[in-house]
Amino acid sequence: MDAQSERIVSLAPSATEILRALDATDRLVGATHHCEVDVPAVGGWLNPDYEAVEDLDPDLVLTADDLQTDVADDLRARGHEVFHAAPATLEEVVTSFADLGAAEEWSDPPMAAGNWVPEAVSAAGGRYPFVDPGERSREVSVTEVEAAAPEHVVLHLCGHGEQADPATVAERDWNLPALDRGNVYVVDDSLLNQPSPKIVEGVETLASMLHPEALDS
Repeated sequence: MDAQSERIVSLAPSATEILRALDATDRLVGATHHCEVDVPAVGGWLNPDYEAVEDLDPDLVLTADDLQTDVADDLRARGHEVFHAAPATLEEVVTSFADLGAAEEWSDPPMAAGNWVPEAVSAAGGRYPFVDPGERSREVSVTEVEAAAPEHVVLHLCGHGEQADPATVAERDWNLPALDRGNVYVVDDSLLNQPSPKIVEGVETLASMLHPEALDS
């Protein structure tokens, strides 16, 4: 289960570098010409092209520093989801890294992963009833998850590596066969959400979880 901002525009070099550290620059669809990343430019740091941002249809726009407060306000007025960071101390700078990661990815409400993940599950020998291949990730309700009666639950949160806590699923007090059987797993998100050769390892990892008996044959 995963939720993510799949189309991000960064209007601040600092935000772009945080995304790079989170291994999430593949989600960037635009940035200012001050950012060192190979995506379409959308103007400068203090004078971004709002129409160019609009054309890119971002899920999230990143701004930074008090000097961009008006830019952030303008973008929100235009209906954009904006993450704005204006740290003043070293501690606030470090905290902003985690805050930006949280703005990209969250586990509450629960989300079902989209894009190629449904096909990856199928290739691993599983069935995925929540999202059709090629569709974006979407929120799923407790009722919907319980009705599907999943035998396996896989958590993969962007920027968290393998640090997600499977206990968070049990804490929701859901009635799921996967919980009764102890089939709740954590997978490094880069193995599933990153469009790279890592997806092969991701499919193999899913297959080993869904069909461990195949490894013994």
